[in-house]
Amino acid sequence: MVVKRIFNIVSDIEDNSAFLFGARQTGKSTFLEHTLPDAYFIDLLDSQLRLRLQKNPSLLYEMLQDKPSGTIVVVDEIPEIPELLNEVHRLIQKKQLRFVLTGSSPRKLKRKGYNTLGGRAVPCYFFPFVSAELPDMDLDRALLYGMLPPHYLAKKPQSLLAGYIDVYLKEEIKEEALSRNLGVFQQFMQAAALTSGEIVNYTNIASDCGVSAKTIKEYFSILEDTLIGYMLPAYTKVNKRKVTQAPKFYFFDVGIYNYLLQRTSLAPGSPEYGHSFEHFILQELRAYVNYTHSQYKLSYWHTYNNKEIDVVVGDAQIGIEIKSTTEIQSKHLTAFKDYQDEFPKSRCIVVSRDPLSRRNGNIEIFYVFDFLKKLWAGEIFN
Repeated sequence: MVVKRIFNIVSDIEDNSAFLFGARQTGKSTFLEHTLPDAYFIDLLDSQLRLRLQKNPSLLYEMLQDKPSGTIVVVDEIPEIPELLNEVHRLIQKKQLRFVLTGSSPRKLKRKGYNTLGGRAVPCYFFPFVSAELPDMDLDRALLYGMLPPHYLAKKPQSLLAGYIDVYLKEEIKEEALSRNLGVFQQFMQAAALTSGEIVNYTNIASDCGVSAKTIKEYFSILEDTLIGYMLPAYTKVNKRKVTQAPKFYFFDVGIYNYLLQRTSLAPGSPEYGHSFEHFILQELRAYVNYTHSQYKLSYWHTYNNKEIDVVVGDAQIGIEIKSTTEIQSKHLTAFKDYQDEFPKSRCIVVSRDPLSRRNGNIEIFYVFDFLKKLWAGEIFN
């Protein structure tokens, strides 16, 4: 099954080159092969080619110097040989070639201070499938197994999820020289999953894992830099109420989150289903913000008296509550009372599995599929 992806990288490289980062198996290579069929491809996972270019990075210049100006060159997995970036820089400057440089993580480039082309390549991010790419999306399947293409499409995704985590740990632990702490890092990932979607408390997680809070912060940094997870910051602009300052953590794909918690099923109406539903909606929102180059930032709002809005868009232009219930009642709207008092001009939205999209006062209640259609049609962030 070939799924047409909606990310438009062609517009990003009209006048520039681009770094295209995305976690493993999001489908970067397949996407580029279909989107840029006339590009010149260099696959650094080809072991023979990788060895030659590692020994002599200037070979890249020799390979490409006679290509016409404007030629698009895709270098797959550039972090494998970051020394090639100096040659890429030369080819952009002297030969006016355009590059798409892919990688599953920018961490190696950032940590070791490699040439990042001085603004000549725009950073772009690739995500798992989104609902707009799957007209007949199975919501319950997406909530349990996630939206990474191989996992969503597989008949038996559980074994693929196990392999994904195993490869991630081996590669990243090797890269971070943490092999002696493999057990601790695995324990940390499970602790991170247990607290995913909750306000991060480094001290508590450190106590559970038997390491320092400083170590836990570094471990979270590894998950962020390798695009396996992200921090959702707190919205801290206030007029009346004291609010939480600490961020929340989420895994980039809800299937990874569920696998780490050893979930093999999700019962609608259960807390586990609700948490997965929240993760999934945030996953869609993050992809939309990145794919559309939206200037809006995402955050959450939580007061000291425990009133919370799951997602705040921009400077409180929109507040979104995410509820997995099939019947929205007045009790599900109570957090908006304090939020609207604080931000009276904010658009207020509830996303749920209630099939009746409607308005309750100035609160818009959307059936999840109606919300997703409006989101990708550009009718939510307007």
